[in-house]
Amino acid sequence: MDRAQILLLGLPLFLFCSDIVNLFASPPPPKPNHHHDHHHHDHNHHNHRVRSEPFVQQTLDFPTQKPSVIGAIGVGNTVRINFCSSCSYRGTAVTMKNMLETSFPGINVILANHPPALPKRLLSKVVPVVQFGVIGIVMAGEQIFPRLGFLAPPPWYYSLRANRFGTISTTWLLGNFLQSMLQSSGAFEVYCNGELVFSKLKEQRFPGEIELKDLIGRRIPDTRIVDGPGGHLWS
Repeated sequence: MDRAQILLLGLPLFLFCSDIVNLFASPPPPKPNHHHDHHHHDHNHHNHRVRSEPFVQQTLDFPTQKPSVIGAIGVGNTVRINFCSSCSYRGTAVTMKNMLETSFPGINVILANHPPALPKRLLSKVVPVVQFGVIGIVMAGEQIFPRLGFLAPPPWYYSLRANRFGTISTTWLLGNFLQSMLQSSGAFEVYCNGELVFSKLKEQRFPGEIELKDLIGRRIPDTRIVDGPGGHLWS
């Protein structure tokens, strides 16, 4: 092995050993920095002088707010909105409720469902019975008709059974449509302190916001109306 090979092999080994020694050797202690200590001493002395000074707490004077005079416009009055919940009228009812509560602060607005007439309610209870009856006959008519006294199922039963899936789906969808139609009243009735002020069943339309605000304002004592949050009053 000549000198060049020894040098090429020994130099990496020497560097590797020096790295190992430096890795495990403890670092030398840092030299004291007199300038930093002097600055730190001055800073502590300054902090001590600042802390020794008495701290005077200053109070901030805010302008006094005047009491509101419009907070009791609607107190003691109740507005009841009876609407058809199955007709998707809830959004309109909530909009009217928010408008009245803004225009007449303190007013009590109640939202309730307006039920349909009694005959429609009774028919809506019969529809599910008919639905399950038709589905039961289609599924097990051969066992049901003999128990009812029939020697054989009627001919229409076999035509329904031939298209069992179509008959069941049509019965279910048609029954749900009839039940929804019977449960809807189409009503949007507004009462103020028990007195009817607007009826959609009579007018065949919804009330406008300004119209309803005026109708309610006429039936509330001290008819001051607020245009909106921070708005002015009008009578």
